This record gives sequence, structure tokens and C-alpha cells, in this order.
Amino acid sequence: MAEVRAEASYVRHNRHKIALVFAAMRHFRDELRERGFAVHYYSHEQGVETLLDAVRDALQHCAAEVLRCCHPGEYRLLRDIQDWRLAVPVQLCEDDRFLASAAQFASWAEGRKQLRMEHFYREMRRKHALLLDDAGKPEGGKWNYDARNRKGWRAEQAIPQRPRPRQDALTEEVLALVAREFPDHPGDLDAFYLATDADGARAQFDWFVDHALDSFGTYQDALAEESPWLFHSLVSMYLNIGLLDPLQVCRRVDQAYRDGACELAAAEGFIRQVLGWREYVRGIYWLHMPDYANGNSLQAHTPLPAYFWDGDTDLRCLAVALRQSLQLGYAHHIQRLMVIGNFCLLAGLDVDAVCDWYLGVYVDAYEWVELPNTLGMALHADDGLMASKPYAASGKYIQRQGNHCAGCRYDPRKTTGEGACPYNSLYWRFIDRHRDRWRANPRMQLSLRNWERKKAAERRAILDWAEAEFTRLVDPGTHHQARRRKKTLPP
Repeated sequence: MAEVRAEASYVRHNRHKIALVFAAMRHFRDELRERGFAVHYYSHEQGVETLLDAVRDALQHCAAEVLRCCHPGEYRLLRDIQDWRLAVPVQLCEDDRFLASAAQFASWAEGRKQLRMEHFYREMRRKHALLLDDAGKPEGGKWNYDARNRKGWRAEQAIPQRPRPRQDALTEEVLALVAREFPDHPGDLDAFYLATDADGARAQFDWFVDHALDSFGTYQDALAEESPWLFHSLVSMYLNIGLLDPLQVCRRVDQAYRDGACELAAAEGFIRQVLGWREYVRGIYWLHMPDYANGNSLQAHTPLPAYFWDGDTDLRCLAVALRQSLQLGYAHHIQRLMVIGNFCLLAGLDVDAVCDWYLGVYVDAYEWVELPNTLGMALHADDGLMASKPYAASGKYIQRQGNHCAGCRYDPRKTTGEGACPYNSLYWRFIDRHRDRWRANPRMQLSLRNWERKKAAERRAILDWAEAEFTRLVDPGTHHQARRRKKTLPP
């Protein structure tokens, strides 16, 4: 096992993420040694640059006849491993942190014109017998209760106080290392909130089931000034590094529903995210890479504004989401998709730069999950492969989902003029700029008709205001340069 420098720094990974991975690795190292395994461990302090360097050194100190490693979660690393030339053969093992292998997903996808998550999710529910009645039908008569899970936040109930795991000496040592070695990466380590071993991750999940699950479904799309967590589970980071098992957490939530501890919509919403969405996006990634990474169907090339690295913008909802993401490495899916992602989509921000930002900033981000969610869902850059319509919205959506607008200098009811919410005019600018594309999209017809019903003078006024807001909000002189990952991928 190796804390190699290349993997820790190829994007500006959040320090919470680096600390979680290093501390979890060191705890697992110690557990393996207690169980009698011989572990060759390379800490970050040893300065090992790449995984290949670590492997070559380890092979010099053992009599191994074969090298087995888990299938990686990023295409670039898979190509690296496939190019390794060693004295022993290299075998890739299936990643058992997932319930559907890449081959199984490809088999499901074969011959389908559209790869919609809902259809895949239903098959996974049947396969694993989750939330099914005695006849094998979905509990409650429906597969999906998302319509019940969209309530906005109006501070109508108390948010439970989430316990912060106590950190042992090993984790404290890692936190000091990360603070010292990664001073320019985002992440406030004084606010480190993550468990770093399997027991701690299970304790965090148990707390969620006991104290937050019942309200999770109702408020999973809500935006709240009061709390970054609300009633969310905060388990994706543990699932993605193997501290929790996806089937076990789904079964636990299924049982909580059967025990009367939560509503059906809450249980279904959680299971859909883990059993459905998580498995689906990974399947999409491996089915379509490496070409998927080249997607930019809307030709978005505007440089990433500098405030994406400090949150210094007067758009309150965006500032809250950016600062929280930078400080904690966490934002829930509506903040990622409908606040930050929506702004990136409307402003046409550079796809490479936005994907790099998401990949680096979030604790649970690895390319298999980040790229489809960002390039496909948030930016609609995959020509509609994942989503039949872009997730574009005006400021009225953000107002409906939470209470950010109450403390913002902008009014979501206004489209132009002093104090008008920039999301509004940028939304119509986005509709107008791609109107030829939307004519062929049935799900965008209503928005396009609403735009074209406006008088020519009103459309011109909105577009002029939008261009001025675009220039003000996206300063071409200060931006983050994309890593240009796509240009360096092998053909």
C-alpha cells in the first residue's frame, strides 16, 4: 500500500479527502498486520512518486510470483497499470465495492436505445430483493417516490446534532502531515468530521439511520443556511473507499422501513441513490470511456472564475455552496447540481476546468463517479446520454428549495434591472444560445415556447442584461487553468 505523491496531487484534492484516504489506509495496514499479513507500506513522507515505483520496490523485498491489484476507479490509472512491465504478471481483480460489474452493466446496456437509470435501478431492486413485497412487487405499488422528496427548507423542524468522530493518534498524525504537505489545497482541517476506519464509518451510518433517515427523503433536495448536512447520510465517501458495504447499508435501510422507523419515500430515496445511481454512473463511465471524457456538446469554454477557489461572490446560494465545498469537501447533490452545476451550465464554463474542480474539491470524488455526474448531469456535455434534458433552472428554483435568497442582495422575482437574480437572465441566455438544439428536444419545448412568446424587445432587453451579468460574473482575466486531462488520454 502506498501514499504516492502523484495520486495525491494530480488535481487539487481537498485536504479532507487526502486525510481520509491516508488515515483509512494506515488503519487498514495496522488491521492487516494484526491479522498476520505482511504489509509493505509506503507513507507519503518516503517520497514515492508513483504506484509503479512502490510496486517495483516491494517486489524487490518479497518472493511474489504474481501482482494482483483491484481494478482502479479511474481510466488513466487503468491504462497506467496495463502498461506496467514487471518481472511478474499483473492480474486485475474485480472491485467488490460495487454490486454490478462493468461487464454486467454492459450486458444490461446492450441493445438499448436509451440508458435510463430508472430501468437499471428496477432490475437491481429485483436482483437484491430490496423494498419488495411478498409477491415480488415494489413496496407501496411504486418503484420511485422522488416526487415526495422535493420539499424546500423553511426551518419547520429541528436538525439533529450530528456527532463528530473522535480522532485517534494515528489520524491526528495524518492531519498534521496533510496540513504540512498540502498547504495550497482547499479544506479546513480544523473542521475534520470524518471517521477513518470501518468501525467509525458504521457508527456514523448507524447514527443516520437512528436520527436522520426518517426526514432524509422529505428534505433531500432542500437548501438550508443553518446546516451543511441537514438529514443527509454522509456515507458516499465511506462507500467509495470500502469502509462501508453498499448492499449492507441498503439492507439496513430496508429493514428500518419494515420496522416502522422511517417512511417508504425516505427508504426508497436512499436505496435509489446507492443501489441505483451509484452503480449506474459507474456503469456509464466504464461503458463509454475514454471517449466520454471528450464530451463538450454545448461547446462550453468560458474560463473558471477565480472565486471558485475562495467562494468570494455576491450570489449567496453560490457562495454558500462554494465555501462549504472548499472548507469541508462536501455538498449535497442539489448544491452540486442545481446551484454550482447550474451556474456552470448557464455560464458555459469550461468542461475540463469544471470537471477538475469537482474531482478535486469533494471528498467522495473519484473520476468514475465525478465525470458522469459533472460532465453528463451538470453540464449536459455528453449530448444527452445521461439526461434527456439539461438541468438548467432560474433563481426561482433555488428560492423554492431553501432560504438562501432571503439573505441575498438579488431578487429571484426579477430578471433584469438593479437587484435582479443573475440566474434568471443567464437561464434565458442559455435557452436562446442553444435554441436550435432545443427545438429537437421534446422536454425543452415548453421552455423554448415561453422564451419565443416574449416580445422581441423584451428578449433583447433580457439578453443585453444577461451579457452584462455574464461579463461581470466571469472575469476572463482571473481563472483556473484546466489540467487538460482529456488531451493527454491515450487514443
